[in-house]
Amino acid sequence: MTDAALNTRPPNADLGAASEDMTLPIVIYVLYLLAIPTAFLSLIIGVVLAYANRDRAGAAARTHYEFLIRTFWLSVALIPVGVAVCIVGAILSVVLVGIPILIVGALMLACGKLWYVVRCILGIVHAARHDAYPRPEALLA
Repeated sequence: MTDAALNTRPPNADLGAASEDMTLPIVIYVLYLLAIPTAFLSLIIGVVLAYANRDRAGAAARTHYEFLIRTFWLSVALIPVGVAVCIVGAILSVVLVGIPILIVGALMLACGKLWYVVRCILGIVHAARHDAYPRPEALLA
């Protein structure tokens, strides 16, 4: 049998995103989702993996790593703000002024968690389809 007969792939087949291995980006997305119930240890592991593999990845996987890194830093910026608002609201709730502030802080944290989960799920969907993430620099999704 000739080498051409063994090669089932067309000679000019595109070696783009469809041939990239998207397993690691999906694993990192799952680690990010597991960070919610596991006190963020898996989030740290995920961002280290994303940084370590970003430069070696193909074009499509690189967009996912950029998206994962950006998600990490945006969530690191968002969580302390929500916690600080909750703390101020809890302190001021002694005089009843802080109750609305406490509610705003809790809503900030709830919306931040929803934003985080939606970003991770959208990333998994795009990676499962072997697509590059369309806008990794976007703030929302």
